[in-house]
Order: sequence, then structure tokens, then C-alpha cells
Amino acid sequence: MLLGVAPGDTPETAAALAGKTARLRIFSDDAGRMNRSVQDIGGSVLSISQFTLYADTRGGNRPSFTGAASPDRARELYRLFNDALREQGLMVGEGVFGAHMVLDLTNDGPVTITLDLP
Repeated sequence: MLLGVAPGDTPETAAALAGKTARLRIFSDDAGRMNRSVQDIGGSVLSISQFTLYADTRGGNRPSFTGAASPDRARELYRLFNDALREQGLMVGEGVFGAHMVLDLTNDGPVTITLDLP
């Protein structure tokens, strides 16, 4: 899971998003329908902080990241989000906040979902 943090996000936002992540039915059941959550399948979460999810490319050829929270705020909410996932009973692996990391991602199927809260 790639997590972007916006300036208006709060500890409550982090907790609510963790709950949504834990309960979101995105894994197949025996009939092949997306009807099971990561909790249901006994899965785990790899959580990576990714400020570039807030890249704004509307104004030229260089992306702006002003839509992302400050590093100190994002680090705090990233920690709270991961802690809240653990409170949901999930095993959580974490990336290194702010580090240059090389990730191998395998998208298995035609679905990519962006989670946001009202």
C-alpha cells in the first residue's frame, strides 16, 4: 500500500483510513468475487509513505508537491496509520520514511484502488 498524506489529514483520518484498509473487500472469495478483506484472508500490509501521490502536473513540466503534508506531519501520520493497522490485528511491514527505496510491485489483476475518505 502506498500512503500519501495531505496537509489537512489528522490522526482521525489516519485511523479511519486504516480501518477502511483492513475491511475493504478486495480479495476473491470461493466464487471469484471481490468479497474478502485482508483481515478475512489473514493477510498483511506493506505500507510505504509516498508523497509523490500528491504530485500536481497541471502547471508545466515539473511536478509540484505542495499538496503533500510537510515531512514532519507526514511522518507522524504515517506512524499513526501503521499503528492503527496493527490495532486492526494486521501484520504491517514498513518502508523507510523519506528514503530512496526500490520497490518491486506486482499488480495481479485489472484493479487498482485509491482510498479516500469523505
